[in-house]
Amino acid sequence: MIQPSHSLVKYDNPVLISRTDASTKSPLKGTVLDKKIGAPLPPGKKQLPPVDDKGRPKTPSQTEDILNSILPPREWEETGQLWVQKVSSTPATRLDVINLQEQLDHMLQKRQARETGIDPVRRELYSQCFDELIRQVTISCQERGLLLLRVRDEIRMSIAAYQTLYESSVAFGMRKALQAEQGKADMENRIKELEEEKRQLEQSVLELKAKCEAIEKRESERRAMEERKHAEEIAFLKKTNVQLKTQLEGILSPQKK
Repeated sequence: MIQPSHSLVKYDNPVLISRTDASTKSPLKGTVLDKKIGAPLPPGKKQLPPVDDKGRPKTPSQTEDILNSILPPREWEETGQLWVQKVSSTPATRLDVINLQEQLDHMLQKRQARETGIDPVRRELYSQCFDELIRQVTISCQERGLLLLRVRDEIRMSIAAYQTLYESSVAFGMRKALQAEQGKADMENRIKELEEEKRQLEQSVLELKAKCEAIEKRESERRAMEERKHAEEIAFLKKTNVQLKTQLEGILSPQKK
């Protein structure tokens, strides 16, 4: 397990729990112990102690139990040793709040968090700052700390819901974009098919026009030939008629004399 990184939440000095080796593992590793009964709590469950009446004073043990429930201890293994670091139960002063603000500004600048937009680094640092404020408030007033815990959990749940909604909307947009791209490709293929069909029809029109021109030319030549033959026949008939008239006049002339 890697040693936890620096956090804005104030913790006590780490405490050595046990030594581990390859054959023996600490029974405390990966569990949080209930200080009252000494039994491990189930993972992922937080057991808050009951809130006492306002008139009854709060003991340091109760404050530590609530702090450990709100901010569980950090555990890590280093060189075969298991270390546990609990959140500090020391009351905060005005100077601690000022130092917290300075640390927040320093960490935002050090980790180059963006000032606007969605930034996981800035969100993480502000979440740590809020946890530290909850710790400070819980020490002075446990009820107020538990109420701030509800506010924190509600904010995290809302952010998680917005994140899920954003991811689903991105996935929906991607699906629509892919469908649009696929539809665009289909339309482009359809356009190509129609353009090819248009080219073939235009080629057919050109061929039919060529055939029509050839037929018209052939018919024009045939009509001209027939007209020429008809004119020749008329001329031949006229010439024959003239010759017959001449012959007829030559026959009739001696008879008149």
